[in-house]
Amino acid sequence: MSETTVKLDESWRVALQKEFDSPYMKDLKAFLVEEKKAGKMIFPRGPDWFRALNLTPLSSVRVVILGQDPYHGMGQAHGLSFSVPRGVRVPPSLVNIYKELYSDFGIPPARHGNLTHWAKQGVLLLNSVMTVEQGRAASHQGHGWERFTDAVIACVNEQRTPVVFMLWGSYAQKKAAFVDSSRHLVLKAPHPSPLSAHNGFFGGHYFSKANAFLEEHGLKPIDWQLPVEANEVG
Repeated sequence: MSETTVKLDESWRVALQKEFDSPYMKDLKAFLVEEKKAGKMIFPRGPDWFRALNLTPLSSVRVVILGQDPYHGMGQAHGLSFSVPRGVRVPPSLVNIYKELYSDFGIPPARHGNLTHWAKQGVLLLNSVMTVEQGRAASHQGHGWERFTDAVIACVNEQRTPVVFMLWGSYAQKKAAFVDSSRHLVLKAPHPSPLSAHNGFFGGHYFSKANAFLEEHGLKPIDWQLPVEANEVG
């Protein structure tokens, strides 16, 4: 992966150029090429690997919601953590996120799972690992993506503008443990998965806390209500 082979928002390209030039990213590219040559189906599709970064430029980031892996079912992953394209069944974790959003803000659960509206407002929906093989959860862990997304988080952490980090689950909390909580708001909770949501995810008021923090620092709050009409792509 290099500047010439990856279409990437300019702010991220400049900030992450050292990563793209590093041997581990060249190894990651070679791995993905070999996987494709072997006939394996990789999700999301290539143009969507960096979709989270392209929809949310570095200077626009106001909130980070950190996921682990892309969904590995057909048609689910489209480059944004927890999000699925319209027409795809809303995944269980996102159902629980919607429940918490309703409890927090009174926003009725959307009938779709496309979170593009959030991303365009500055919500970086970042997966720690940005690709996966069809039907094989966590199949691309340990090949370099984690190091790359560590660099992404570090770039956000270094921004002067305060940012809200929503770290749901122990994986996200460990990955972003270096975030400067004296400047940024770090909201920790159990993962919204049905396996853990009832252990403390519900009732966290993450969305109202995020908006209150943004407004306290003179920043525009997030409109968490997703549009009914299909005014976004993917």
